[in-house]
Amino acid sequence: MDNSDKKAAIAAYKNREANAGVYALRCAQSGQQWVGYTPDFDAIMNRVTFSLRLGNHVSRTLQAAWNQHGQDCLVLEQVERFDPKMIPTGEALKARLAHWQQKLDALPL
Repeated sequence: MDNSDKKAAIAAYKNREANAGVYALRCAQSGQQWVGYTPDFDAIMNRVTFSLRLGNHVSRTLQAAWNQHGQDCLVLEQVERFDPKMIPTGEALKARLAHWQQKLDALPL
């Protein structure tokens, strides 16, 4: 890959449409669920598994499930996708997260 190809790939990545939304992680073994928000759904599993592999994820319950059951127990699902032009912020985002936490009986991330 030459320099112009790299620049074109970077430009295409930066100009892609956002895939923001609310996601749920479910432990297939225990049935526990966690809900969080991500500005980039395509990258969230990599981010979560990276911190879990290091053993320092902010959610102690998710880290405990990972330590007990391993990576294969986690299932990722996008439960709500936001319109790129109307991504909620502040209280509206908190309300959407609270809605999904209650609906799925999930813990926050």
